[in-house]
Amino acid sequence: MNRFLHSCLVLFLVWLPHPGICGDDAGADAKARPDAAATAHGFGVVRKVDVERGRVTLDHQPIRELGWPAMTMEFKVTDPALLKGLAPGQAVRFDLRQGRLSPVITSIQPAP
Repeated sequence: MNRFLHSCLVLFLVWLPHPGICGDDAGADAKARPDAAATAHGFGVVRKVDVERGRVTLDHQPIRELGWPAMTMEFKVTDPALLKGLAPGQAVRFDLRQGRLSPVITSIQPAP
């Protein structure tokens, strides 16, 4: 094989997406990651509501389905109407599903 073809083949093989390198976790153990279609459930306290951007910042408890520890983070909601009536300091329960880049809240309501 001539050097040019050999170099092209090597570059092609290096370029091919490899599970785990390009965000494709198809080779990962399915038990070690949540099902993208599954709903995760959480409890937390509202820290900030941004209706214009369709986002809410929550200080949430651990989310078992995602393997997440307790933390404070901003979430996008599927519908900004879900944020109506929410206020900082309010305890809430919420459901999330995997979005294009990160989980999004599909349901949020005051915690009992």
